[in-house]
Amino acid sequence: MDIIKNRYLYFLISLIVIIPGMIALALWGLPLAIDFTGGSMLEVKFESGKAPQPAEIIKVYQGLNIADPQVQTSEGDTVIIRSKDITEEIKDLILVELGKKFNSKTEVTRFDTVGPTIGQEIAGRAAITVGLAALGILLYITWAFRKIPNAFRYGTAAIIAMLHDIAVVVGIEAIFGHYLGWEVDSLFLTALLTVIGFSVHDTVVVFDRIRENSQIHRNLSYDRIVNHSLVQTLGRSIKTQFTVMLTLLALVLFGGVTIFHFTVILLVGIFSGTFSSIFNAAQILVVWEYKEWQNWFKPKKQVSETTA
Repeated sequence: MDIIKNRYLYFLISLIVIIPGMIALALWGLPLAIDFTGGSMLEVKFESGKAPQPAEIIKVYQGLNIADPQVQTSEGDTVIIRSKDITEEIKDLILVELGKKFNSKTEVTRFDTVGPTIGQEIAGRAAITVGLAALGILLYITWAFRKIPNAFRYGTAAIIAMLHDIAVVVGIEAIFGHYLGWEVDSLFLTALLTVIGFSVHDTVVVFDRIRENSQIHRNLSYDRIVNHSLVQTLGRSIKTQFTVMLTLLALVLFGGVTIFHFTVILLVGIFSGTFSSIFNAAQILVVWEYKEWQNWFKPKKQVSETTA
């Protein structure tokens, strides 16, 4: 099986997947939840069959001069309302108005308030967390592969594959955020960091096999060693990641509304990580080894003379 041969096709597939998400990100941005922007989230449970429609709840909020509330329905006659920062007194007033208007008892199942300063601090720490994770991965892989030539390339290729997965996840979130009203919250950050971990873990397994085969098959060219390593680890990678994806699919279908967003993002990210570790990271090493970018824009005749 010659996996390496079609490396530019794999790069093209990645671009086709990433570009729409980047366009969506540039046009609409990421809708941030109150975890990052500051505000209040009120989760209210109504009597069976008496949960109002989102538009009706928005009118109640607007009647109390609370602008731009976002309402999401959930299971069990429960609604989740996100708005600007409100006090305990305003919350109690909202509950009274909801109970009167819809003739139903109301029960608060969750009430969270995050100030704008804290929200900005969380956003900053989230960016630092991802940056430190990337730096740590780069340094560790470079150190772990220090006994083979060009060890820095392995860490860099792993980071590029990781950035591929981040771009896919963030792009999907931007698209779904615009069309489905999903928001970036702390659970999304958790999912993103989990995707990074899975992606790098699978990439390191492939790279470690390349390291072993580089010492065993010294007579083979580098691209053949990489291809041989990919074939050897392909079954293991697919089986491991497929098992995780089956579990996540079950959670998507039967896990309920509360974790639906989280599990969908994880599912997308794990699939992307599986693809990038097999079809991107190792291919980047081959392109780097042969400096193929020097021939990308040359005529075929000139490329043949260069490689001869």
